[in-house]
Amino acid sequence: MTTFHSSQFPVLIVGGTGKTGRRVAKRLAALGLPVRIGSRQGTPAFDWENPDTWAVALEGVSAAYITYYPDLAVPGAADAVGELARLAVRKGVKRLVLLSGRGEPEAQRAEQALQASGADWTIIRASWFAENFSESFFREPVLAGDLALPVQGVREPFIHADDIADIVVAALTDARHIGELYEVTGPRLITFAEATAEIAKATRRDIHFTPIPHDVFMQGLAADGVPDDVAALIDELFSSVLDGRNEYLTDGVQRALGRAPRDFAEFAQAGAAARVWEQVK
Repeated sequence: MTTFHSSQFPVLIVGGTGKTGRRVAKRLAALGLPVRIGSRQGTPAFDWENPDTWAVALEGVSAAYITYYPDLAVPGAADAVGELARLAVRKGVKRLVLLSGRGEPEAQRAEQALQASGADWTIIRASWFAENFSESFFREPVLAGDLALPVQGVREPFIHADDIADIVVAALTDARHIGELYEVTGPRLITFAEATAEIAKATRRDIHFTPIPHDVFMQGLAADGVPDDVAALIDELFSSVLDGRNEYLTDGVQRALGRAPRDFAEFAQAGAAARVWEQVK
């Protein structure tokens, strides 16, 4: 195994408080490797909307894991990723690992920008996270017992964030992953209704999935006060990305880690054991 950093130089985790970022930070710390959390509240701060913060955050680091907020699907994301990657290389930070998305043209533009930057790159192109049901905008409806979304029978190979974090850490610490693009999925295709049923089974709760028209869903987001930029992202994901284009499995986890990906049922059972779908009293 060839490492890209010593104990003196931290790894910058852009989005270090997010679903995958905090898992990567925990794993690197367990290996005795220092990390720098790239967030608006970090020291030094990192803010995608303020490029003046980027150079300071990159100062003295050995490698970087890059996630884009709010999502690589949004316009301008590829340009920002490319600018950050080129800056990193100029500052001597050549080892870059990017979290990308499946079926998103802007995400693939970001991949190309990273590859053209001169970095020693690894790209992890991920399907929808299982953790959207436990740590994101699906959690509250699941808690309420009714998840209503504008999807019918489309199937998604939900990926566990722990699998992604395992690959990121491998990519940051092993030269064999340089130049690899890992498209990662879970081990099976399931509908959102079936995913909801898995959670209901694991929690022994009555939780329903309700397909609703797209315009009704968007009106509900507006009524809930969801910011326009976030609503536009959700609109893109549910109107374009979830059109069946990603209804296939890949071997990315197996290629990267030498093992099968975690199943959604395992995710649901672990979440139930951790009581993530129970109201805090």
